[in-house]
Amino acid sequence: MSEAVRRDAHEQGQDFARALTWLGPAEQREVSARFARHHLRLHRDMLAATVVRADRLRAEYAHRYAQLRRRLICLTLLAFALCAGISYLRCLR
Repeated sequence: MSEAVRRDAHEQGQDFARALTWLGPAEQREVSARFARHHLRLHRDMLAATVVRADRLRAEYAHRYAQLRRRLICLTLLAFALCAGISYLRCLR
C-alpha cells in the first residue's frame, strides 16, 4: 500500500473524528484510527477486486484473440486455395 493512501486514510480518519465534537481526545484518536483501518481495508479489497477482474479480462481477451486469429488464418487459407483453384482452371483452358 502506498504511503499516499495511508496518509489519505489517516487524514480522512482525523477529519471524521474531528467532526464528532462530543468525543474526548482519546476517543477521537480511537475513532480516527478505526476509520483509517477501515478505509485501508476497503482500499485493499478494491485493489484485490481490480486484480481479479483484470485477470478475468486478460483471459477473456486472450481467448477471443485466439478465436479471431484462427478465423483469420482459415479465411486466408481459403482465399489462397480459391486463388490457386482459379489459377489452375485458367491454365487448363
